[in-house]
Amino acid sequence: MGRGKIEIKRIENTTNRQVTFSKRRQGLLKKAHELAVLCDAQLGLVIFSHSGKLFEYCSPSSSMRQIIDRYQKATNIRIEEAGSQHQILCEISKLRNENDKLQAGMRQYMGEDLTALTAHDLDQLEEQLEYSVNKVRARKHQLLHQQLENLRRKVISNSLNIKQ
Repeated sequence: MGRGKIEIKRIENTTNRQVTFSKRRQGLLKKAHELAVLCDAQLGLVIFSHSGKLFEYCSPSSSMRQIIDRYQKATNIRIEEAGSQHQILCEISKLRNENDKLQAGMRQYMGEDLTALTAHDLDQLEEQLEYSVNKVRARKHQLLHQQLENLRRKVISNSLNIKQ
């Protein structure tokens, strides 16, 4: 019996995402090593985790610097030139990830996409929503009291104007 196919999309649950990252990273590093040894290939692999931690692999017969230099010669792209493009792409990627998180949070606040949440996550979401509802009610009561005060002042003002 084989493994079932999974839908390739971002894993919403942070714990599951971290476990998957760790397992797949190890598998990728193992495959890179196997390719380098079995085929005598020169390869360099660089992985940055979501938190920015660096993981890398380099063929046993070469250094990362040699591989990068060879890449630059083959593509006529200097890393310094590509650096600014890379920074822009990284920033875009970070902003997209942040946007995705915010949209997921908004959907959860609206009661959608709750299937990936644990009981603890649901408890936290419930507490946040209750806190927000209490703040909204407090502001509403404040506005109602202000309106009531304004109406009282108008009544008193009108009463004084009528007596004159």
